[in-house]
Amino acid sequence: MAITRRALFLKRRMRNRNKMRKVVGDRLRLSIHRSSKNISAQLIDDVKGVTLASASSLEKALGVVGKNNIEASAKVGAAIAERAKKAGVEECYFDRGGFLFHGKVKALADAAREGGLKF
Repeated sequence: MAITRRALFLKRRMRNRNKMRKVVGDRLRLSIHRSSKNISAQLIDDVKGVTLASASSLEKALGVVGKNNIEASAKVGAAIAERAKKAGVEECYFDRGGFLFHGKVKALADAAREGGLKF
């Protein structure tokens, strides 16, 4: 029986999450979600169970509503880096979930790194 795309996605997500849990320590987690129409990022403190900062392509202030391309991802990455600095966060772990690290995900990560986040 063939493995479905969804099953492969869930397998990648759990593999990444389990590897991250082994080394994460007290650092925060920069979790991203990419759908077919939008991309979003959250800075999560797993110890307290709190989201410290978030950014999404759905926000009108970013000017990319309705777009899901590399430029929109870069703007979301820059916004999350700026909001993380305001929250006093400089280091985190990048949790890409089950998404492959290329294209939009890579653009978001590069923009967040340029904005000052270290991961």
